[in-house]
Amino acid sequence: MTDVTDRPQVDTPEPGTPKAHWARRRVLWPLRNLWRSLTSMRTALLLLFLLALAAIPGALLPQRDLNETKTLEYISERGTLGTWMDRLQLFDVFSSVWFTAIYVLLFVSLVGCLTPRMIEHFHSLRAKPVATPRNLSRLPRHVTHTVDGTPDEIADRINGRLRGWRREIVVREPSKAYPDGCVEVSAEKGYLREFGNLVFHFALLALLVSIAAGKMFGYEGTRILVADGEQGMCNTSTAVYDSFRAGNLVDGTDLSPFCFRVDDFSATFLPSGQPDMYDATIRYAEGTKVGSPDTWKSTSVRVNEPLRVAGDRVYVLGNGFAPTFTVTFPNGEKRTQTTPFVPDELQTMLSSGAVRYDTPAGLYPDADERRRNQIALEGLFAPTALYHGTLLTSLSPEPDDPAVAIRVYKGDTGLDTGKPQNVYSLDQDLVEQGRLQRQAQVNLSVGQSHTIADGTTVTFDGYKRWVSVQVSHDPAQIWVLVSAVVMLGGLLVSLLIRRRRIWARLVPAPVTTGPDGSRDPAGTEPLDGKRRTVVEIAGLARTDQAGWGEGFEDQAAALVADDADASTSRRTTRRL
Repeated sequence: MTDVTDRPQVDTPEPGTPKAHWARRRVLWPLRNLWRSLTSMRTALLLLFLLALAAIPGALLPQRDLNETKTLEYISERGTLGTWMDRLQLFDVFSSVWFTAIYVLLFVSLVGCLTPRMIEHFHSLRAKPVATPRNLSRLPRHVTHTVDGTPDEIADRINGRLRGWRREIVVREPSKAYPDGCVEVSAEKGYLREFGNLVFHFALLALLVSIAAGKMFGYEGTRILVADGEQGMCNTSTAVYDSFRAGNLVDGTDLSPFCFRVDDFSATFLPSGQPDMYDATIRYAEGTKVGSPDTWKSTSVRVNEPLRVAGDRVYVLGNGFAPTFTVTFPNGEKRTQTTPFVPDELQTMLSSGAVRYDTPAGLYPDADERRRNQIALEGLFAPTALYHGTLLTSLSPEPDDPAVAIRVYKGDTGLDTGKPQNVYSLDQDLVEQGRLQRQAQVNLSVGQSHTIADGTTVTFDGYKRWVSVQVSHDPAQIWVLVSAVVMLGGLLVSLLIRRRRIWARLVPAPVTTGPDGSRDPAGTEPLDGKRRTVVEIAGLARTDQAGWGEGFEDQAAALVADDADASTSRRTTRRL
């Protein structure tokens, strides 16, 4: 036999009780449990942590929308690993499926978590203070005082000293526990604590929404401009930018209209060669009709001090040198170009680049012959030249003794092919195929020239500075700032406000007797003519650090002290 006396009883449905429908058991209940798990604060915090974790690859790995060329080089250098990383969208983190899913789930979790709390807090604001517990002595903070006066008088005294608290006075009828009746005072304070907590979380939600809106409706474009006061750009089309990144809802046809140009640029460096400060003088004008240059405004753009115009911001991101070369062809015609070179060494600003020149019209009637006689230059620019034999390097980023080391090529530079080329280097396939042949390799200082075999002369005329500017448009930036400030305010309120409750029960003290044991014949009046009240006061806070601490007894005494003692009590105790 099997002993079943110790087995737990299993609730069996009563006869005739209908079972839950299968759709409710297998569909509605799992969905309800899933929704409750998703909208819990624990899940919201987990998703927020995952969002921060998911953003790490976007900060450490090259992103395709920022620099596609660098991203493709990174992928090709790592072979199969790079291919799988690309399939996992690690180079398009902020537009990837998994990052978007975390972002959306975080929105849903925060809304589903905060909305019920907001409704509950609204009801709590309208509710009365919690009624006085039956046994106040069980609370962690509890004192008893016997004071002169009736319960009604003491209740009015306590009520007057609890200004700023939500309070309620209840008069109890005589009962078995209190034959003479009693008066109870309930008070509560600190509702703003939960309000600050809700404000913090809703501001966090608003911050996430603002960032998402800014990414959807914003755009960023970069352009390299020579700082000579002649080259400028107008923010009228995406085609004017070297690179342009737009939000999903930006098609590039409604950009903020303004124009600007860089008149001058200066940079200061530390002794170690690190940049200290950039300062660009920019002229600008708003609108599509910019008028004459005399009507343009001038301003200085420095690090973290952008130009703010037409709702956009113009930053100076980088700088470099743009050497100027003049090529004199055998017929005497000249072609002069100033081309930006990209820095290879940031501490010395040693830069590299390439220049392409087409032949003058009419010099070579045949098109094939004209392509075979194009000129290309590729090499280095040193702001302060330092030679190791014939090898050119740079001693300092300051342009004290500029020089170039160039290779002169002649042949088909690829200008007529229509294929995109790297502006900072020549197409090596043309060199390997023999279509572009090297004619010379020389070092030139400012003003020096070199002539190749066919009579073409290359002259190094000097240099200009170039700057890399970024135009940024974020329509939600003010809301991001407001949300961040509100978040901070809500956090401070939730940390500084204390949630406290206090209760007082006032019971008439037993009548006193005379020295000889006599008492009032009616048994209702004390012989000394003074009525007394026994006051039980109890307080409750979440922790001692939330407001009561060790000074509760002094604070409670201040509530029931008479007017003569109240002033002294206030000087020696904290306000409740």
